[in-house]
Amino acid sequence: MISTAAGLGQGGPDLAALVEAVSATRMHATVRELADDRYAGRRVGSPGGRAAASWLAERLGDLGAQVQVLEFDVAGVRELYATPVLEWSGAGQTRHLEHRRDFVEHLASAELPHPRTALLTKVPKTDSGTGSETGSETGLRGRWVLADATTWGRACELAEAQSAAGVLTLRGTDADGWMPKMIAGPPARAVPIIAVRPEVHRHLGEALDNGLVQMTGSMPLRQITTRGRNVYARFPRTETGSHRGGDGSVGGNAGLRVVLSAHYDGVGDDPDRRLPAAADNASGVAAVLEAARVLAAAPPGAPELTVAFLDAEEAGAWGSVHHAAALPPDTLVINLDGAAQLHEAAAVEAGGPAHALLATLDRAARLTGVPLKAGAMASDNRRYAAAGLASIGVGMGMPGYQTPAETPDRVQPDTLLAAARLLVATVMLLTT
Repeated sequence: MISTAAGLGQGGPDLAALVEAVSATRMHATVRELADDRYAGRRVGSPGGRAAASWLAERLGDLGAQVQVLEFDVAGVRELYATPVLEWSGAGQTRHLEHRRDFVEHLASAELPHPRTALLTKVPKTDSGTGSETGSETGLRGRWVLADATTWGRACELAEAQSAAGVLTLRGTDADGWMPKMIAGPPARAVPIIAVRPEVHRHLGEALDNGLVQMTGSMPLRQITTRGRNVYARFPRTETGSHRGGDGSVGGNAGLRVVLSAHYDGVGDDPDRRLPAAADNASGVAAVLEAARVLAAAPPGAPELTVAFLDAEEAGAWGSVHHAAALPPDTLVINLDGAAQLHEAAAVEAGGPAHALLATLDRAARLTGVPLKAGAMASDNRRYAAAGLASIGVGMGMPGYQTPAETPDRVQPDTLLAAARLLVATVMLLTT
């Protein structure tokens, strides 16, 4: 349990009262709402994603904010429009493989809407003396090609040149045995590519060594262009205790502009399986929404606060690209990507001119008892930093990341409390 008793008095009675007003029950209700079936995983451009944006806009409006929803184009989104098929037979056995457990779509795959059956072969070896392919006298035409993590690129080139049926490559699983879903990746190749887990890859190689193996596979994966929706909410502040100069500038700290951001989109459900996206990033959204509720009641003189619930992070962080371009250069940004399971410490990544903001975050962490550590946070915070803004990314764990196991019950109330309290304390301490 995160303790807030020790040290909070150093931030003043207002800070202590605001931090203690954070509600884990309210946050967990938000997580359960966004992970509900009707939002279908909240993929950018989907009906569920649009419904989530509308729900969040309503909640921010309930807090008295000035709410704006802006749309933008998103290209290259991978859409799995049917459940893929993969099965093999050989050595007297036939095995039907399970999507997302045994195999998964490769993001560079060409579209293969209907199952294709063909013999399996290995990638031809390269003669070390001549550099030419050996053992390829039968060719790859019309065959599935078994490649590993180091040879799949060359296998694709050979498969494209010789009109192979497709390529099978290797990909690992998470601790729960799932193969996480992604919807943004490299340009598509001209052949279907399917990734299988290590045990399946090994069994296929062993079966090939003992005779013929026949594969049947499909990959109903296409790239689409869709529309993303960012939800912005501005909480105006009274400038008590500040003064205006002759140029209209605000003296003291009342001129500070702070953005609390979190992406609300997920990778979307599979055609036959739920991916609720509770940790990534309903948890972060819930903590930011709760911090906004508490800060809306802050005393006069607090920084001007904007909440940005961003779309299309899973498709390349395009929501933050569009938002960052519209912000004044002195804006301070704190992005929360994951607030589900705090282990030893929250991961923090600072970018842009964020030294002062990072010092304030560190002070807030000490006052609220939240441990921090430097760590990579590859999320929307980097888009803000790339635009020259002071930006900090914070992450507190994503159990079940982008799999069916990413459920609300795995989002820890104590971690939600830690995240929201850290945000509230940081914003309030910026005025001191």
